[in-house]
Amino acid sequence: MGSHPTGSDRALPDNAIGVLDATRADRRIEAANVELRRDGQPTLAAASDAQGRAALDPAALRDPAARLSIRKPGYAELLAQCPCDGRRYALSPALASLDGLRVVLGWDAPGVDLDAHLSFPGNHVYFQRPRGLEARLDLDAADRRRPETVTIARRRPGETYTYAVHDFGHRQRPEADALARSGARVYVYVGQSLVRTYAVPAQPGNVWTVFRIDGEGRFEEIDRIAASRASADALGAELARAPGQAAVAAAVEGEDAVAANQRGEAAYRGGDLAAAIAAYQQAIELDPGYALAFSNLGLAYVRKGRAAEAIWTSRRAIALAKGPGAATIRAGAYYNIGKLYELDGQYERAMSNYLAAKREKPDKSYDEALQRVSGY
Repeated sequence: MGSHPTGSDRALPDNAIGVLDATRADRRIEAANVELRRDGQPTLAAASDAQGRAALDPAALRDPAARLSIRKPGYAELLAQCPCDGRRYALSPALASLDGLRVVLGWDAPGVDLDAHLSFPGNHVYFQRPRGLEARLDLDAADRRRPETVTIARRRPGETYTYAVHDFGHRQRPEADALARSGARVYVYVGQSLVRTYAVPAQPGNVWTVFRIDGEGRFEEIDRIAASRASADALGAELARAPGQAAVAAAVEGEDAVAANQRGEAAYRGGDLAAAIAAYQQAIELDPGYALAFSNLGLAYVRKGRAAEAIWTSRRAIALAKGPGAATIRAGAYYNIGKLYELDGQYERAMSNYLAAKREKPDKSYDEALQRVSGY
């Protein structure tokens, strides 16, 4: 239960935003760099004060074409689309593990009681069971005043994880549409980066199954609402059985997503990796099936030295690869993942990815990599 952005004990003025920690209750973050961008270019900037507040021009904060960036060393950069006046945002502390993942839930509507649920074999993490095997509920909220945060410290290979949001307040009224009207959003973080944002669909029902991660670490975009009378405790087993998505949806390269990707390419060529990453992320947020933006983002992450993010992006490229060149794309992505695991000293995982690369398309470099890691 929580909000990202969140409500507060006292409403913020229209010319300010608030910055909180996503994993520690009511911890306000001082000296965060808050910036508004338009068409990828910074327009206004401020620093948060000791109360986590940053004042900016209220008209700019209400501009739907503006994009908010919040950064502070030790935290993942947060990116959000405006309007964002008078709201609070929660920053995720950076994750060190290559297989770590953090999910932050937030909503805007008062009087709505939402819960985050993570289901995986033998485990169900939610407010009554805040700890699972290498997973935990960092922050639970009784209302929209703070984020509700779940962290997977280290994903277990071969296991499937399903994340969902339950409208606990309407558990006996599954036909209600309070969840759809809540303004709920889910933010997914890997390493130092926000990698995916989901907005609640406009569908009646009280359970929003957001995504599933398969045994190879690939995301399955479920993103749909259903009606359920299951108790909070029984919901974990129900989620494990919930139907998934047969195939990844084909990309629909909207004009705005293409423009954002092109801004990213220009920034990448100019050596501005931070701007390139922000633009590619915006393109993906606008079009989650945009394979080229994922591919470009992966290259930027590698150059930036962000291994966890590069692995995540490579897995998305594998899932989205289609057409005559798909085997080559998948082989290259598996090889890149294997190399990153090898550099991290995780030789078994490196070997499994090198083997997957070889199955897709035999290559001498894959044989050499397998020979290299087999000695450990």
